[in-house]
Amino acid sequence: MNSDLSKQPNIGLDTERKLIEVGITTFAELLAAGTEQAFLRLQAIDPGACIQLLYGLDAAIQGIPTGKLSDSRKQELKEFHKLSRKNLTL
Repeated sequence: MNSDLSKQPNIGLDTERKLIEVGITTFAELLAAGTEQAFLRLQAIDPGACIQLLYGLDAAIQGIPTGKLSDSRKQELKEFHKLSRKNLTL
């Protein structure tokens, strides 16, 4: 498969492989899915998906290094991650 995912910042080959496994095969599809939906799809195949993966997805979508995420966005993502972990245990 010809994917452009690992050409984006913060997306390595392992994350690219997992995204393809959940049906996100291009950067355009990642943009359309959005950070949270893409993360939930990844979490379905990897229940241990961590906050760093969530940060990386969001930063990739924004086209910035993970370290450039704003504090307010990080806080939003932390809350989302916490809720997504709770839903796994229900």
